[in-house]
Amino acid sequence: MAQVIYDFSSQHLEQLHQLYQTVWWANKRSFEQTVACVKGSQVCIGLLDDNERLVGFTRVITDGIFKAVIFDVIVSESQRGKKLGLRLMDLVKSHSVLKDVQHVELYCLPEMESFYSNLGFTTELGGVNLMRFKGPNA
Repeated sequence: MAQVIYDFSSQHLEQLHQLYQTVWWANKRSFEQTVACVKGSQVCIGLLDDNERLVGFTRVITDGIFKAVIFDVIVSESQRGKKLGLRLMDLVKSHSVLKDVQHVELYCLPEMESFYSNLGFTTELGGVNLMRFKGPNA
């Protein structure tokens, strides 16, 4: 079973950056941006294989009361199908920082919607629409 980490060594940050390079939605992030997004997130969860290599990751930004947003759920391609994504989501849901949060939200690709629906996430938000303002670095 994969080892869980909440603190990331420089080696694990490098491995996270390498994981990011394997997915289209994060492959343009620099190492410095990788470090900054981990540092700026209230909850970061990693899964290590038997060789202490990072094979799964997610991070959460939250106020600890009303809202939390899950970002960057990623499992290395070689480890997919082993329920590591499910384990990451269970760890998020049970994390002490998030236990009292009213709404936990995430972005997902259409093909992942059924995975998250099975975990209790819904697209039925009662008339709420996602809106985005693109900043100068977008």
